[in-house]
Amino acid sequence: MKVCLMNRDDDFDMKAEEPPNSQLLGQDLELDTIYAAMARGDEFLYDVAKKALLLGLADTRAIVYRQQALADVLRNPETAKSVYSLALEAVGGRRRIWAWHSDYVDSVLRSSVETLELFFDVLKRLRQVVDSERGRFESEAFTSLFAMIGTQLDDEYLAEIEEHLRELRFPEGERMRAALGEGLKGEGYTLSRFPIGRQGWIQRLLRRKSKYTFEVAPQDEAGHRALSNLRNKSMRESAKALKESTDHILRFFTALRTELAFYLGCLNLMEALQSRGEPTCVPSVSQSGPPPLAARGLYDPSLAMKLKGEKVVGSDIAADGKLLILVTGANQGGKSTFLRALGIAYMMTQAGLFAPAEEFSVGVATGIFTHYKREEDTTMTSGKFDEELSRMSQIASQIRPGCVLLCNESFSSTNEREGSQIGSEVIHALVASGIRVCLVTHLFELARTFLNDASVQSLYLRAQRGEDGSRTFRIVEGEPLRTSHGQDLYRQIFRGIDTTLPPPS
Repeated sequence: MKVCLMNRDDDFDMKAEEPPNSQLLGQDLELDTIYAAMARGDEFLYDVAKKALLLGLADTRAIVYRQQALADVLRNPETAKSVYSLALEAVGGRRRIWAWHSDYVDSVLRSSVETLELFFDVLKRLRQVVDSERGRFESEAFTSLFAMIGTQLDDEYLAEIEEHLRELRFPEGERMRAALGEGLKGEGYTLSRFPIGRQGWIQRLLRRKSKYTFEVAPQDEAGHRALSNLRNKSMRESAKALKESTDHILRFFTALRTELAFYLGCLNLMEALQSRGEPTCVPSVSQSGPPPLAARGLYDPSLAMKLKGEKVVGSDIAADGKLLILVTGANQGGKSTFLRALGIAYMMTQAGLFAPAEEFSVGVATGIFTHYKREEDTTMTSGKFDEELSRMSQIASQIRPGCVLLCNESFSSTNEREGSQIGSEVIHALVASGIRVCLVTHLFELARTFLNDASVQSLYLRAQRGEDGSRTFRIVEGEPLRTSHGQDLYRQIFRGIDTTLPPPS
């Protein structure tokens, strides 16, 4: 039985390899804050949230499939939690049972029976939940899962399992069958069923016993060992089949727990943002034509988690069909926050979540990369600019058409002329390859390079600044200015002190 709540055709693979740039993505976009909000202290939910966001989807139909399943969970949170609790009970109970048994055939058989009894009880309760709640769910993911459970776990099947489990407790002892082989050695040892269910209790009571019987004396250790060997031979195939059955059901419950953990993490994140008064929306995704990108009220959810009693300032963006977005403007005006918000929105959307905005539409990216300014190399094995170029070279070897690259102060660790020249060449090459680049920069020469370049469809954004030098932390459309208004920060820090600055030379 496959769960298929996160993917249409298969279960979610927690062992899938993460992208090679996963660590940098997590660091630059501060994804740990998102994972923690989804987990609420649960280590397993944290691991699932991390894996799901890093293994984003690159197919519109797959994203919509998850969006619709998430909508079901948001409408029916208590049902989703109940089913998750049942899966958790099954997986946890199995571990406790197997911890007390050895690898002997008899032990494997008996522990498998105990495990199946636990699973049987959970399956019955799961079937009850499905029967009472299935009408509330509309998504393909949940309706398919509930239909499968209702069909495969019908009353007849459950009754048959219950009868098998009763027999596997051997209430009338164990019945074995064997044949004589070469040298009068026994072979073909198998367990054999008693004809229970085809005879009444009177027939079973009056059933004649074989006249050929023997008993092993309690002190006969060799005899008991021989009998134990016979039992192990007869039980081997049954134990193997029974263990395969328990493993099959365990895989179902493990997948159910994993995939519901993702949706419960989404629910936790939604509640965390709503409790802070922050908006969310179902993003619109597209995979054909010029890549869209538009947002209203886009904000950084990781920052929203950290602010106490304050709402995050959102920004609007209209970049449909534009592969280059240049963000300039005042220092500490919200540029880096905007870049992080855009990156997180991409990742949440492609994982099948909601988006941190009032409205958000985007073209599906084949990958997301970041190139942020780093601190000086303390080992002194290379200079800052060399280190920047080395990381950009690594990105170039991995990035491909349809990807998104988020750059924060790239090429700024050298002088403006050299940084602008190299940066413009790199950006031209990336955009020409069909890669969307969003660059936050203070390099005026680099920014203005693309102002009159008809070969590159660009959108210029600028950190908004009040006439008095105040920061609104909103990003608006605007061409780059020569100044980043560092004087504003100087006056703010040294308020009350004569801050008259000499005119620029």
